[in-house]
Amino acid sequence: MRFLRSVSVLLLGSLFVALRAAPAPSVDDRVRDLLSRMTLEEKVGQLVQYSSREDMTGPASDSSLTPQLEKGEVGSMLNVVGAEQTRKWQQIAVEHSRLRIPLLFALDVIHGYRTIFPIPLASASSWDMARIEQAEHIAATEAAAAGIHWTFAPMVDIARDPRWGRIAESAGEDTFLGSAVARARVRGFQGDGTFAGTDRVLACAKHFAAYGAAQAGRDYFTTDVTERQLREVYLPPFRAAKDEGVAAFMAAFNDLDGTPCSANPFLLDQVLRREWGFKGFVVSDWASVTEMRAHGNVTDVRDAALKSFNAGLDMDMENGAFGPHVADLVREGKVSMARLDQAVSAILAAKFRLGLFEDPYRFSDPARQEKLLLHPDHLQAARDLARRSCVLLKNQGDVLPLKTSGLKIALVGPLADAPLDQVGTWHAQVDRKDTVTVRTALQKLYGDNLRYALGCDTRSDDRSGFAAARAAADASDVVIVALGEDVFQSGECTSRTSLDFSGQQIALLEELHHAGKPVVLLVMAGRPQLLDKIEGLADAILVPWHPGTMGGPAIADVLTGAYNPSGKLPLSWPRSVGQIPLFYAHKNSGRPEPKDPKDPYFSHYIDSPNTPQYPFGYGLSYTSFAYDQLRLSTPALPANGTITVTARVRNTGQRAGEEVVQLYVRDRVGSVTRPVRELKGFQKIELAAGEARDVSFQLTSADLSFWRRDMTYGAEPGDFDVFVGADSTATLTASFKLE
Repeated sequence: MRFLRSVSVLLLGSLFVALRAAPAPSVDDRVRDLLSRMTLEEKVGQLVQYSSREDMTGPASDSSLTPQLEKGEVGSMLNVVGAEQTRKWQQIAVEHSRLRIPLLFALDVIHGYRTIFPIPLASASSWDMARIEQAEHIAATEAAAAGIHWTFAPMVDIARDPRWGRIAESAGEDTFLGSAVARARVRGFQGDGTFAGTDRVLACAKHFAAYGAAQAGRDYFTTDVTERQLREVYLPPFRAAKDEGVAAFMAAFNDLDGTPCSANPFLLDQVLRREWGFKGFVVSDWASVTEMRAHGNVTDVRDAALKSFNAGLDMDMENGAFGPHVADLVREGKVSMARLDQAVSAILAAKFRLGLFEDPYRFSDPARQEKLLLHPDHLQAARDLARRSCVLLKNQGDVLPLKTSGLKIALVGPLADAPLDQVGTWHAQVDRKDTVTVRTALQKLYGDNLRYALGCDTRSDDRSGFAAARAAADASDVVIVALGEDVFQSGECTSRTSLDFSGQQIALLEELHHAGKPVVLLVMAGRPQLLDKIEGLADAILVPWHPGTMGGPAIADVLTGAYNPSGKLPLSWPRSVGQIPLFYAHKNSGRPEPKDPKDPYFSHYIDSPNTPQYPFGYGLSYTSFAYDQLRLSTPALPANGTITVTARVRNTGQRAGEEVVQLYVRDRVGSVTRPVRELKGFQKIELAAGEARDVSFQLTSADLSFWRRDMTYGAEPGDFDVFVGADSTATLTASFKLE
């Protein structure tokens, strides 16, 4: 008996050791196992994404989806918001379907969920990657508490045409800056990609690709760029997002080289999967598969489903094509089971990574949602990023900063007390009552010494408010005028042929200028507004863009000097629409503009300078900075070596301030023409008054690489110029040779 007991103990011990030693199945193993048990219809269901029709009232109002959910024929839903609603929909999917496969809930969390941060174009103006990452982490934290698993962000399109409304969602014109912002935003949303906690969401790089190059700045319109331009300008931010581990890509609405991006095998298969090795999944934009009929490259929706799915599109947003047709296409042999399994595997893997099979409700937590939305720490972070995103364009006579006592302030304009307009486009679950406006913030500082008048709205011809606005100006020491765009004048489908302030806003500014008081102009918009003809009407010009929930206090901080502005433009600010597209990294013609033209036969306008109103990278401070002592670690860069570029930066003003030190490079001669200069590095530093610091950058041949004449990628030996300074017109220069 004792022997049998000993044997039993040994056997149990061996079994325990074996069980402990058995590795947990990998995500790939679990995906393969689940795939083996799925029917064709269940597999196709994972490709389907529906938008909720619930109007925030719950699943009962959209019962038409219930049968499909119970059959496991829906993989994802968008526009379901709130912890309670996401739990209800998830319950139907996992408690009534055969395989209990959870749904992915997606939402456009573009610059915040409930706490709204500055629009992406504004946050890019901060040139502060750590705080951009923090903003997206907060957005993910709030969204995840409400049950959202996946955001349709970041948008990483390079945008060089401010007529295009979606420039508001971009990081501007530059590939290097745009790539840095893309990486920061993916990190913010996804963290390290393990999703061990419930404070991260899947990110989605969009719109793949060249959507920002829409002809004439018209949204959804065609693009026509060369492969070299595509690879050098428009694709690098997407590659940066991929390298940072982004979970998903979204195909763009536009066609590229004659093929809509939703069915473009060059983009979705050749570049994304074969060249870059992307393992995630690709979703269409809203109904973009069915809209291929209007493009004219498919005969019907079935043909659109065939071409887009075989090209590499994995999920059909709004399910106009995949759900109705992919199963039949598989049965007919026009779509392979291997291709179907590839798409489904990527989607299932994302659900396993999120831990939804262990707990499908782990992100839908009403108590956590109540605790985290608009958390004081989130509001403070939003305020901090908003003030760092403000760009000071003009400060004649040092009218700014303003004293907080002894001044009578007139605050005028349609953006001064506009809680919804202030947060800007794609504002997720904003509640306008949460927005702290400029008026509210300045009222707190100045009390009865603040006089407010609307003046006019952003669109109409009504001037009935001018008299009250002028009276406020006449009774004040300083006039602050908040002009710009309302919430519906930028973002998706808001292309404009004019970048002038709309309605009677310019006339209002002229009226206030005639009061003879110092005028501070706030440009609160989703894109540049033309200032060339009206710059003289304002003594100071500050661009807060659409600054989000805490924009009012942030602007007040900058106006009063509680924060010294440090924002820099992420785009070239045009003088006129006729200059567009306008960007600093252009190429020279055979007749570039000379410094001292002797005859008219060079590339120029006869009615305007070639230069922008304000250059890329430009932004003033309440202090001043000087650059000198530029030096290189070596006159020649070996092919596999590194060269260090160092410059001395000195704060020559009377107060501490932050400066974005920028490094530009020019390749003098290439096998193909090269840009006049390209951003290759930047550092945001803070210097006390009188303090000086050496700022260094390292360059390798990889930083000098481009798509050569034979369409191979690499650097070419030769001479290079470097420029270090405060913006893209930097004149402090040195040269080196790449061996």
